[in-house]
Amino acid sequence: MTIKYKQRCFKCKRNYVVVTSRQKYVVCYDCQKDELKKEVKNAKMKKLFEIPEEFYKKNMFLRDIKINYLRYENLSEKQIEAFKKTVKKMKEESK
Repeated sequence: MTIKYKQRCFKCKRNYVVVTSRQKYVVCYDCQKDELKKEVKNAKMKKLFEIPEEFYKKNMFLRDIKINYLRYENLSEKQIEAFKKTVKKMKEESK
């Protein structure tokens, strides 16, 4: 079991984000929203990233993966699998 706690966003310093001890640089959804809005050109990746916005709000890992793809236009197989696994887990929890 991982311990979760709230910490203020490092950018805006007003929003709180639920984090674990593993996360070093904490940024809220509102601060990353502009980076996430960029268009994904690859059809396969576009389908991968078409998940409910609520998932991106709740999970910093999903936001980081999408931002990394938009920045470098490439993801490793392990990153793609971890993204799919996290989305599947979040869908099961929401039911």
